[in-house]
Amino acid sequence: MKIASPIIPLFKQFIRDSETGKRLKKNGERITKGSIDNYRYTLNNLIKFTTETGFELRICDASKLNKRELGSEKNYWKKFYKKFTEFLYKKGCFDNYVGANIKMIRTFFNYLKNDKDFFTGDFQRLFYVRKEEVDILVLSPEQLKFLIHDEEFANSLTPAMRRIKDVFVFGCTTGLRFSDIFSLTNKNFEKQGEEWYLKIKSQKTKTYSFVKLPKYAISIYVQYKSKSAKMPVFGTISLFIFNRSLKQIGEKAGFTNPIEVSREKQGKTKDSVGKGLRFCDKMSSHMMRRTAITTLLILGMPEHLVRKISGHSHASNSFNRYVHYAQAYIDKEIDKVHNKLEML
Repeated sequence: MKIASPIIPLFKQFIRDSETGKRLKKNGERITKGSIDNYRYTLNNLIKFTTETGFELRICDASKLNKRELGSEKNYWKKFYKKFTEFLYKKGCFDNYVGANIKMIRTFFNYLKNDKDFFTGDFQRLFYVRKEEVDILVLSPEQLKFLIHDEEFANSLTPAMRRIKDVFVFGCTTGLRFSDIFSLTNKNFEKQGEEWYLKIKSQKTKTYSFVKLPKYAISIYVQYKSKSAKMPVFGTISLFIFNRSLKQIGEKAGFTNPIEVSREKQGKTKDSVGKGLRFCDKMSSHMMRRTAITTLLILGMPEHLVRKISGHSHASNSFNRYVHYAQAYIDKEIDKVHNKLEML
């Protein structure tokens, strides 16, 4: 007999088990906060989907279904995939976001099967996870130098904005992620002779880095150095406020050149998404790590050393997604070639 169980309560249990440690990664480590946040975003989307469309979200134990019922269940999940993805696209979402939601749902299916002995029938294999190559922006070396050295600009900022500017510069220098930067304490900074080093274990990749700091980065650390060894050096701030402030800082710095951004929906490119966008409008915490890695490569550091500093293994495919050269640098290098061709 076909007995259906509502999905929303099961998905909530999936999140609770991930939070409490009942559900672990394959290597035995606990699920990260970032992953759990992503599960919640997917849950919210599922609730909105069923509320706004009236589509019933339920699941059956496939081990108890006959051949006809299995065929019916397969058609149900095909219909769900089509309607749920269309729902997200109509909300203005693009392939990466839709694909991320589908990936979370596939993870949920595996949880039911592996942790709860609930035979899902592997219908999640019907769900295609789309990915897109998103245009990634980085600061040019000239823009980074401006933020580092222009005291007149720094003095024009409020203390709160200047702190965010300094943190951004520190991130663009060290290549740390937002979460890693705001987890730094005095213990992460070590002085050897006259030199200062940053030693850190990435929260995301669990890899260790030991990086020599330039004078301006040391000055930033000294300025915000915590009196308590346990307190974060740069305090705390929400990601939303950090990103919003960066856009304001970029506008004030004159990083207002127009840009075009293309995105994909169902594998089809949608050009000029967000017409009238300026460079500063796309500034965010993600730009720190990409700028750091790109700047090191642009200024001549060998790739294997950049990989070591950024915590990427030699075989890491994800490294290449950070190697995006600033357009200003590309233009300058092309000009050099063109000038040589124009010489008699």
